[in-house]
Amino acid sequence: MFEGSKIGRFVSKEDYRREQSDLRTELLVVQRELRQNKIPVMILLAGIEGAGKGEVTNRLNLWLDTRHVQTHAFWDETDEERARPRYWRFWRVVPARGEMAILFGAWYQDPIEQRFRGLCTDAELDMELARIVDFERMLVQDGALIVKFWFHMAEADQKARLKALSRDDRSRWKMLPDKAKFSQHYQEFERIGERVILHTDRGISPWFLVEATDRRYRDLTVGKTLLEAIRTRLDQTDAMEPSASGRVLGLPDVATAQVTLIDQLDMTLALPQAEYRSELKRLQADLNELAWQAYKAKRSTVLVFEGLDAAGKGGAIRRITGAIDARLFRTIPIAAPTDEETAHHYLWRFWRQIPRAGYITIYDRSWYGRVLVERVEDGLASDAEWRRAYTEINLFEEQLAEHGIILVKFWLQVSQDEQLRRFEERERVPYKRYKINAEDWRNRERWPLYKPAINEMVTRTSTEFASWNLIEANDKCYARIKVLRLLCEQIKKGLEQGPVSVRATCGARRIDSKSGNGRAATEPEPPGA
Repeated sequence: MFEGSKIGRFVSKEDYRREQSDLRTELLVVQRELRQNKIPVMILLAGIEGAGKGEVTNRLNLWLDTRHVQTHAFWDETDEERARPRYWRFWRVVPARGEMAILFGAWYQDPIEQRFRGLCTDAELDMELARIVDFERMLVQDGALIVKFWFHMAEADQKARLKALSRDDRSRWKMLPDKAKFSQHYQEFERIGERVILHTDRGISPWFLVEATDRRYRDLTVGKTLLEAIRTRLDQTDAMEPSASGRVLGLPDVATAQVTLIDQLDMTLALPQAEYRSELKRLQADLNELAWQAYKAKRSTVLVFEGLDAAGKGGAIRRITGAIDARLFRTIPIAAPTDEETAHHYLWRFWRQIPRAGYITIYDRSWYGRVLVERVEDGLASDAEWRRAYTEINLFEEQLAEHGIILVKFWLQVSQDEQLRRFEERERVPYKRYKINAEDWRNRERWPLYKPAINEMVTRTSTEFASWNLIEANDKCYARIKVLRLLCEQIKKGLEQGPVSVRATCGARRIDSKSGNGRAATEPEPPGA
């Protein structure tokens, strides 16, 4: 695969000066068009060590308008990043629509280094590469352009380059104690690189192999390739990849054939006030203790509350927050996205709020809006966008569970008659009037459209690592106690079992259930463990 990157291509100084002038002008033109068309661009730089990725980055920042280019290196992992799932650090730097980002190594760096150091197997590397393909597809289908460069050179050229860099006071190589390993194990690094490219070279985000021996050739090749990639993307108006065909079942037009999961809930379930008060006190005490246990074990908890309007989500959340020390949790009310949030992939705003180890985030409505309100309401999400969201959501929740986060999802359901009674009460009682608006009444009229959407959402996103808890909420006392009881049970179960072993991959981290310390998923147990 890499033989074409060891040919000895070069560009003279005169040719470089002539080519560079026109290239810089053209790059600035297409960069302005990107901003006008609100297309985010991610430029990934990877490849053999010593190939000049830093020099390329400096060159691109010289050629482009740097006010709209952000550069991110992923050399060291901060404590804040280690306390969250691995992809949290990448979601934070995804550029807004119309902006550009240059990413050193990006999501490829950790898997490659772990495999190079023998901390994971080829099979585990392949599983992480499959996740990367899913991640890149998600971004591209949302409109992003991903341009990936792999820099390569012959073994002798790399040794000479590394030797020169080790004597350069301006080079970070002078500070690296283990720089020799890259030239000593050239063949192994090349083998791993080939495996990475073979598994992640897709039409939606292809790799461009660049010979890096001659700096002028390398820089011009990157600039011209980037220019062509941007021009091609600007010419495309449709999604980068045809969306999967619809998976909504064509049901017979018979009432008994269209029964949903929520139709099977017993909405008559209720709880006497006396029993409610005693159970509430007991369960809130249990929850308080479990929250502190999770904090000490460095196990985060994410709660998702979805349900019909006036189903009692707010009341259930207040019974939870009333039991937990306020320093341990955050409640995130989800409304229409802001301009900043709209400028990113819809999952971006939820990734930003993932709690650090030991803390709790409560989402009052969540990412499921993509397959509910955005599916039902015209103009909020295209057919292709909400259809592919089921897979995107499952992958997102899988990463949370894999990291050791206890994920608990609640759907609160009320009957149409009970919802009407609560709506009318809200309009009648002054201090409840803020809870009702015209949109609530309009949503009620669209119940026939929401019903199949809810059923499909629950069916397709209730997994072994993130199952749905369906709550019969006609009686508020019964609903609140059921929510508290299920929450205590699932936190307790999560603390006893430890992190969910979803799949072992290079680069993934899990939380040690005994010590609470984060470490690489494939890192060998320390002696005596």
